[in-house]
Amino acid sequence: MAIKLNSFVDIISTVPTKDHEGFVTKSDSVVANVRAYFETKNSTEKWRNNAVFSEATALFRFRVIPKVKINSTMIIVCNNERYNIISVEDVHQCGRYIECLGKKVEGSV
Repeated sequence: MAIKLNSFVDIISTVPTKDHEGFVTKSDSVVANVRAYFETKNSTEKWRNNAVFSEATALFRFRVIPKVKINSTMIIVCNNERYNIISVEDVHQCGRYIECLGKKVEGSV
């Protein structure tokens, strides 16, 4: 199975850090920078059948990264937009590709 990896994405983990005064703040730590297949939500059959994750706005597929466990606490950055990971699945349970559904992070005013 060949997947066209058409975008570069950063997979980010939010890590709590202490500043010099002892206050804990959250900072971003880049876990991986990979090429991925990126698709926004549209009205194709795949998205209609995915009613469980109706809040998802994007789909990402990328190769498995050795020694890195992707989970729903991480964030994907693609085209300068951030996406919270909603679900992580192994594509066809073959251990070669990971599929993530993400929800676009909207800024608040």
